[in-house]
Amino acid sequence: MFDRSIKIAPSILSADFANFGQEIRAIEAQGADWVHVDVMDGHFVPNLTFGPPLCKAIRPHISTVMDVHLMIAPVDPYIDAFAEAGADIITAHLEAGPHIHRTLQAIRGAGCKAGLALNPGTGIEDLDYLLDMADLICVMTVNPGFGGQKFIHSQIEKVQRLRAMIGDRPVHIEIDGGITPQTAPLMAAAGADVLVAGSAVFTGGAVDTPGPYGDNIRAIRAAAEQARQAG
Repeated sequence: MFDRSIKIAPSILSADFANFGQEIRAIEAQGADWVHVDVMDGHFVPNLTFGPPLCKAIRPHISTVMDVHLMIAPVDPYIDAFAEAGADIITAHLEAGPHIHRTLQAIRGAGCKAGLALNPGTGIEDLDYLLDMADLICVMTVNPGFGGQKFIHSQIEKVQRLRAMIGDRPVHIEIDGGITPQTAPLMAAAGADVLVAGSAVFTGGAVDTPGPYGDNIRAIRAAAEQARQAG
C-alpha cells in the first residue's frame, strides 16, 4: 500500500562493516522504516562499496525494505543479480546510461520497485516520459560517492518542482545526502517522504548500545513531520 508518511532509511554505509547483521537488526528495532544500501563501483562514483553477495548476506536480517541504490555504470548487467539477492527497490541513476527507460523496465521486470536517482547537477526536465515507469525518485543532496558530506540547499527547489510534477502518481520522493534534524524539515516541507541518513543515524551508538540510533531516528522523523504539519 502506497503512502506518503515520513520514512527514515538509514544507510548502512555508516554502519559497522564487521557487524552488518546486528547493525541492521538494531536500527530496525530502533524505528528504521527501510534499510538503504549504497552500491558504488569506483567508476561512476569515486568509491567502492558493496555488491550482490553482500546484499544476499544481509537480506535475512532485514524485515522491512531493502532499498538498493546503484551508483554504478553500466547498470543493466547487474539488475538480475541484485534482484536475486533480495532487493525490494533498485534505484539507478539517470546519468548512468543512455537507455534509462529500458533500465527501469528491466528493474520492474525483475520483480523489484524501480527507483531513479538524480545527481545535484541534473534537472527534472528529462522525467516527463519516465515518471510512469518509476516507483521512487531519489534526489541526491550531495554529490554521490562518500558519506558525511554537506547538504546542497539548491536541491530544495528541485524537490518542490518534482513534487508538483509527480502530482497524484504513487511515486516516492527520496532524499539522499546530508540529512539531519536540521535539513530533514526542509525536504519534508518541499515534498519528500523518504529520508536517507547515514552518519546522522549511526553517530553515538553501537550494536551493544543502540539507544542513540533510536534517538537519532526519532529526532529526524519528528523534525520532518513537524515541518510537514506546519506546511
